[in-house]
Amino acid sequence: MPVQRLNHAVLYVRDVERSVAFYEEALGFRVVMGMRGAAFLQASGSSNDHDLGLFELGSQAGASGAGRSTVGLYHLAWEVDTLAELERIAVKLSEMNALVGASDHSTTKALYAKDPDGLEFEVSWLVPADLLTEDVLNGRSGIKPLDLAREKERYGAQTRGGLGVSIPA
Repeated sequence: MPVQRLNHAVLYVRDVERSVAFYEEALGFRVVMGMRGAAFLQASGSSNDHDLGLFELGSQAGASGAGRSTVGLYHLAWEVDTLAELERIAVKLSEMNALVGASDHSTTKALYAKDPDGLEFEVSWLVPADLLTEDVLNGRSGIKPLDLAREKERYGAQTRGGLGVSIPA
């Protein structure tokens, strides 16, 4: 049987407590298990045992060079159900000075942010399959700035994203 989905990600961080506080406040994760120098967090809408593992390296750890001077993971992407939730998270990330970008990939509406260690992540809403028009599919060839107000008007603030795409219809 082929791989079905990503179950969890693990990040090396300088300070586990600081990172836990960030992911709790920014994305609503909760600690399901912790130990000295490590924590395992679950997203509020998840049924996974955990979605994110954090392992502490200490304050002396250098910054990740991935994408600049070394190969490595660029970012993780977390999916939300509605554009209203994407907007709420955009406001929260802005308040935390963590938001670094927002893009319209036509089929995906995405926020980009950095955690306290500078590790980038994405939060996205996916256009549901029944709303994937020819125009939307053709728009994947370019990236535009995200206009959340326009997208909420177009798709509805409470329309469940990902149906028939990342979530079975």
